Amino acid sequence: MLKTRIFICLLLFGGPPLLAQRDLDSLKNQLATETNDSVRFQILLKLSTELEFHDYTQSRMYADQATDLSTKLNKDWARGKLFFRLAFLETLEGDYSEALKYDLQCVNLYSEIKDSVMLARALNDVGTDYRDLGQYGEGYFYLIQSYRVSRNHGKVPSHEDSLVMAIALHNIGTVFTELGQFERSLSHLQASAKMSSLLHDIEGPPYTFDELGELYRRKNDLSQSEKYLLAALKESHKLKIRILIPRIQSHLASLYLDKKDFAKSLMYFDSMMGQQTNINNRFGLAQCDLGKGMVMSRSGDFETAQKFYIKSLAAAKELNARNLALSCYKELASLYEIKKDFEKSLRFLKQYDALRDTIFSEATMEKLFQNQVRFETENKDTEIASLSQDRTRQTFEIRRQELISNILVIVVALTIILLFTVYRSGRRRKRINSLLLEHQEEIKKRSVELEQLNQVKDKFFSIISHDLRSPMNALAGTLELLEQKHITQDEFAELSKSLKTQFNHTRTLINNLLNWTLLQMDKLTIQSEKVLIHAKVEESFSALGNLFPKNIKMENLVDKNITAYADPNIINLVLRNLILNAIKFTENGGRIWIKAVEKGAEIIVSVSDNGIGINSEVKKMLFENTAGYSTRGTANEKGTGLGLILCKEFVEKNGGRIWLESEMGKGTTFYFTLPTSSSLLRG
Repeated sequence: MLKTRIFICLLLFGGPPLLAQRDLDSLKNQLATETNDSVRFQILLKLSTELEFHDYTQSRMYADQATDLSTKLNKDWARGKLFFRLAFLETLEGDYSEALKYDLQCVNLYSEIKDSVMLARALNDVGTDYRDLGQYGEGYFYLIQSYRVSRNHGKVPSHEDSLVMAIALHNIGTVFTELGQFERSLSHLQASAKMSSLLHDIEGPPYTFDELGELYRRKNDLSQSEKYLLAALKESHKLKIRILIPRIQSHLASLYLDKKDFAKSLMYFDSMMGQQTNINNRFGLAQCDLGKGMVMSRSGDFETAQKFYIKSLAAAKELNARNLALSCYKELASLYEIKKDFEKSLRFLKQYDALRDTIFSEATMEKLFQNQVRFETENKDTEIASLSQDRTRQTFEIRRQELISNILVIVVALTIILLFTVYRSGRRRKRINSLLLEHQEEIKKRSVELEQLNQVKDKFFSIISHDLRSPMNALAGTLELLEQKHITQDEFAELSKSLKTQFNHTRTLINNLLNWTLLQMDKLTIQSEKVLIHAKVEESFSALGNLFPKNIKMENLVDKNITAYADPNIINLVLRNLILNAIKFTENGGRIWIKAVEKGAEIIVSVSDNGIGINSEVKKMLFENTAGYSTRGTANEKGTGLGLILCKEFVEKNGGRIWLESEMGKGTTFYFTLPTSSSLLRG
């Protein structure tokens, strides 16, 4: 029973076993580069722990390296961790005598440094070592000490102390199972299971099921035994408790042997043997040999049975496993009796009786039961003291509650009177506050609307005063010169080109200004429909291509089948403003091209030119400056900055986004998105 030792390994070395290979490789790489001895020691123990069921040789090698490093460190904490690791590895090999040596060193170490938490766990491990060696008196003594140290560690046992107490009770139950004291065993197992459940110890049930299965097998209640053992095996596989699985398989093999189902019995012994071979567990392999010998003997194959018994007995003697040797002597005596070799049968029977008298001597049993009576008395005294304290606390609590109740009655009465008064005045105040809040909200709403109208007015008049006056004055001056015949026909023809450019600028400005004003005043309605982007680009190129004197190549690279969901007028407005902007900042003989790609639920349209580009500071101002930002074009064209702001507001109104990328001297690309369906439009 190794539950406590697994718990301690997790506590000391951290994390569950079975790391992924990449994590093991990472640990090995860290070990190769780490220079701090304390960290290297921890990594070695971690590697040993992770490899114990996969590559026992490697696991042992890392533990040996940790042993050398522990001597160099010469620290108590390092020695304690190392002793636990080495004891666990010896337990995996089934050499409980060697495991006992390391566990006793743990007991001595933690006694000296007065670490009660680790001492309780070390005592528990010593107890299980003695039990597995068949020294039940010593095993019981150390398990009781483990329980006492954990119980007395603090006024209220911590979660870890309580868990060790639950495990100690479980292991005491296993001792009584070995001694045939089934009722005492059952009471300890049930108490342990209850504590384990309260602590949410998920490993508790499979250990309990396994021991209950073995207990009922020994009581010859084979149906109950089978139920518990199969449940234990299922939970152990689910939780990957690898060290418990062979023990359960051994119990199942013995169960089916008792039921004379030799095929199933051999199946479980073979499965158990495969797992024990992987970690070279000599005790487990000897158990398998004994079990297989019993199957062969019950099947009538006495020669094969004899070979298994002799092999198992040799291992038991080498490991000093008295309980295993006892079973081997008994089976050999029975076998030779069947073979009518009474001399050998008598010799093994005498060895069986002598060893049994040693293990179950009257003095040992009497001492054990005296300790049990003392232990039960201590527990009862503890329970009585606890109940007495609880009763005192309850009496005090009742009196305190009575006093509090009386005070509360008075407070409640005064509170009711006060609340009634406050309620009446509060209702009146609430009505007044409600009216005030409504009035304030109305004022805020009107203020916002007035501020917005004010901004519209300011922008409107600013643009009219600066950008409409100049072209009108120029036109008026030209007409006056023409009327007075102060200019020639050639001069007028040259001047008309400039007037045409100014007129186009003015017309664009007026259209943008009207659209933007309608948008600001929420008078413009969006009428979305399916639109072919290629066709809209063609319309814009056709409308704008001949309005300006620059010789600029315009390319429509949009796929003819790409469709967006938008207001056609909005697309026209955005495209024309962006094309005009590109024309403005592209030199004569330059190039403008438009593309569109479908990405997810939106269409991304790009308007690119190979013009002069826009610097980073201006890029930040284009969409954020509410007053509009404008610079002269390559042919000294004027602008208001309103076009790009209008593009941004219309694109967002249509549920899209707009941004740009530019590099000085290499050109600019404006991007805007359109939804592919009406469900993606934002209000």
